[in-house]
Amino acid sequence: MNQDNNQEMFPVVDEEGNIIGAATRGECHNGSKLLHPVVHLHVFNSRGELYLQKRPEWKDIQPGKWDTAVGGHVDLGESVEQALRREVREELGITDFTPQQVTHYVFESARERELVFTYKTVYDGAIRPSDELDGGRFWTVDEIKSNIGKGVFTPNFEGEVEEVLK
Repeated sequence: MNQDNNQEMFPVVDEEGNIIGAATRGECHNGSKLLHPVVHLHVFNSRGELYLQKRPEWKDIQPGKWDTAVGGHVDLGESVEQALRREVREELGITDFTPQQVTHYVFESARERELVFTYKTVYDGAIRPSDELDGGRFWTVDEIKSNIGKGVFTPNFEGEVEEVLK
């Protein structure tokens, strides 16, 4: 069975994104609240539908929920832009896209604190979800709005979707 690598190294950052240290995935996700950077990409098609990924049941955070098309950690020694392009390629097989920055914010849960860099793009090419995901599909805006607050989506997604739909 797949599982996350708890020894993977992440940068620890301040709220402006300046690197102040390093820690493992396990340390960042064990309730320590070490702030670490992540990237999100919202993928729209030209009809205005939003692609969402289904998180596999084996994930250590939010298993089985629908989430942002691409979400991943910035690895130690990697820029936000490099992480974004790597994660999009790894998770969806997309290499040719133009990201538009939407926002960045601190997300905090009981287990972790993340500095989230959120982007969006319009893409009509082939999407090939990797085995890191449990598939995915395009959702209409109405489908998304009617499922908010029902435990279908991750809290991260619900917290940023309004900003992305603007």
